[in-house]
Amino acid sequence: MAAKMPEIRKIITVIEDIRYEGFATVAQPIHKCAVSAVIRNPFAGQYVENLQELSDIGEYLGGYLTGLAVKALNGAPVHSYGKGAIVGMDGELEHGGAILHPQLGKPMRDAIGGGKAIIPSAKKAGPPGTALDVPLHYKDAAFVRTHYDAMEVRIPDAPKADEIVVSLVFTDGGRPHPRIGGLKLDEVKGEDGLR
Repeated sequence: MAAKMPEIRKIITVIEDIRYEGFATVAQPIHKCAVSAVIRNPFAGQYVENLQELSDIGEYLGGYLTGLAVKALNGAPVHSYGKGAIVGMDGELEHGGAILHPQLGKPMRDAIGGGKAIIPSAKKAGPPGTALDVPLHYKDAAFVRTHYDAMEVRIPDAPKADEIVVSLVFTDGGRPHPRIGGLKLDEVKGEDGLR
């Protein structure tokens, strides 16, 4: 089945350009980009057993939002990724899970040209203005500690009770000034998504 286009109220893109962190200048600026779609929840206010429509929406958003993020990062190679959903109060957490998990990952990976590691995720329910920390890690090896991070997503007027905020987050680098050891980028084998 083809990906289903959701009813989108708006799309928000936020880019952080990190140049200074802690007490030192960052050698090379790091960019974090969150692209969020505020969509109508077709199952708001009701229990529905088959959530395939939301999974199809996830497939569409995986490619579409990732494409917008890649443009916003001006073609810089993606290092880290993550995904998240905030479900309005007339929905349920499983609605966010149906969007994020079964079908969203493949088009997201296709749009960045790879990604062997699992895409970390977070979901919650809440009213407009609810904040969500979207977790991040390196796209080809989850154990690269330099890239353990998160980006907060918050939209003042969303989600309304019958909406879902779907957010994809990408970076073109790890954390500023990493120094806690662990697997380094030049040690990544990229075979199993872990190391």
